[in-house]
Amino acid sequence: MKKCGFLLFFILPFFTLSQTYTRYIVGDTNDVVTIPEYRITLMGGATEHDSASKWFLQGANGGDVVVLRTSGSDGYNSYFYSGLGVTLNSVETIVMHSPGAAFEPYIINRIKNAEALWFAGGNQWDYVSYWNNTPIDSAIHYLIHVKKASIGGTSAGMAIQGGLVFTAQYGTVTSATALNNPYHTNVTLLKHDFIHHPILENVITDTHYDSPDRRGRHTAFIARIMQEDSVDTYGIACDEYTAVCIDSTGIARVYGDYPTYNDFAYFIQPNCVMPNTPEVCIPSTPLTWNRSQQALKVCKIAGTNTGNHTFNLNDWKTNTGGTWEDWYVNTGTLYTQAGTPPNCTTVINDFNDYTNEIEIYPNPAFGQVNIKASIDSYLYLCNTLGQVKIQQKLHTGINTIDISSLSSGIYTIFIHTGLQVVYKKLCVK
Repeated sequence: MKKCGFLLFFILPFFTLSQTYTRYIVGDTNDVVTIPEYRITLMGGATEHDSASKWFLQGANGGDVVVLRTSGSDGYNSYFYSGLGVTLNSVETIVMHSPGAAFEPYIINRIKNAEALWFAGGNQWDYVSYWNNTPIDSAIHYLIHVKKASIGGTSAGMAIQGGLVFTAQYGTVTSATALNNPYHTNVTLLKHDFIHHPILENVITDTHYDSPDRRGRHTAFIARIMQEDSVDTYGIACDEYTAVCIDSTGIARVYGDYPTYNDFAYFIQPNCVMPNTPEVCIPSTPLTWNRSQQALKVCKIAGTNTGNHTFNLNDWKTNTGGTWEDWYVNTGTLYTQAGTPPNCTTVINDFNDYTNEIEIYPNPAFGQVNIKASIDSYLYLCNTLGQVKIQQKLHTGINTIDISSLSSGIYTIFIHTGLQVVYKKLCVK
């Protein structure tokens, strides 16, 4: 280990206060340079799982650990530093009180010098709004892509680590609400614009999966992203007291206390049989995503204290200790049943893509807009909050829509053909 600077060691946590943040440190206040191991730790919330926490800390290889949070205090310091038997140089908790903390040179340097970074639970909107597109965002990506440090988090700290994020900007959302309107105001999604773990780029995570039941809302998140982006979207979820620990090769270990407790992780993917997008995913309407009662293929894996049950994120299929379920949604109700693994060596594709057969002009538009449809369909025009401003039947051919009542801005047009939903953007001048 290479030491930098004058040696100063504290048995008790060191406390300092600034205008925008509070920091607490235990251990050696001087930086130590070790070679960390890139690891991703995703915990479902409630009490941390000790074996998963050890696995996360071992990735620091004796270096420095930084804990980031926007509420709470220094509870992780003694737990990480002396409670688990893993040798570390220091553990420092930094509590940020305002967005301005994201520009503090001290915090940015401490993150970059860390060998392991932990996101505590809390409010994920605080994390997104405080850190996104700031120097702290850049420092986090330095750890991921350059230094290849150990990165982990629980609850909100897990929720922010996928490339796709439910931000909770307007508060949480229940499964019932999201299933009955995937475009509800509270369903706020951020896509590919925050933390970028390469293997999680098309993944949205969810936490506290068993308390309350969040399978429905997670399904609605995935459905909406699939609808909008036409890209296969995946999910990873954890029950409370459960963790998914992903190593640098893409193998995920699941930690928990099964069979004493029902601690499970879920690896969720759309069926590879085409078409696989939702049948009905439009504002103010219950979700339908059936696809022969196999819309989603889900591997449910029990977490053990040794983490001997695994899932391979390279092929999203190979696993040890898992069972497969099929999930589907009919008019806002989620159904789950025993299922089979995805099997698409021969892909069945009866999908007629009408995306390029819908024309919208002019765009930008003022007063009215023309929509040319190749099939009778139904139109929903929504604002950025997902509120339906115009809805009407479209006939085959050119349809002229009156938009004179709309304010200037960007709107989303959903055209339901009966076979799929075509998604378009409209700029109103």
